[in-house]
Amino acid sequence: MQLQKAAHPIFVQLIDSVKQLSDDQYCQPCSSLSGNRVGQHVRHIIELFQSLEKGYSVGHVNYERRNRDPEIEMNRELACELLKAIFERLERENKDLVLMANFNEHSDQYLEIGTNYYREIAYNLEHAIHHMALMRVGITEISNIRLSKNFGMAVSTIKHQKKCAQ
Repeated sequence: MQLQKAAHPIFVQLIDSVKQLSDDQYCQPCSSLSGNRVGQHVRHIIELFQSLEKGYSVGHVNYERRNRDPEIEMNRELACELLKAIFERLERENKDLVLMANFNEHSDQYLEIGTNYYREIAYNLEHAIHHMALMRVGITEISNIRLSKNFGMAVSTIKHQKKCAQ
């Protein structure tokens, strides 16, 4: 599946960055992230993919009802194991799904939006890149680890920068 190939560098970068951090750094609040931790962003990425996995089996995806498991944001090894497992299970047949979304804080009524598995993988990959950009800021604040120059950068941005450099 082409999406799994596209996802590979994102998952590699995520896992590599988490492995390079110490346990304390992974859990350390970052002032540049409004007191949030790198681990919280990793948990968020994982749980969106887990929501998609669950949704694949039942036919509808609801990202708002994810677990928000604090163990993932405090345990680097668990986070890496979950990221590896998610990547390995990405390759599935495309199928139609319904996205359940609520954009009104004063209502419990969900919109039902037609989508499909591949579209939701693409959404989750873009969303992961967005959070990786935030993580880059936090990681730079709390550590001296070296991140890939493309860490947290959309492929379209990378291509645009290459074109401008020519």
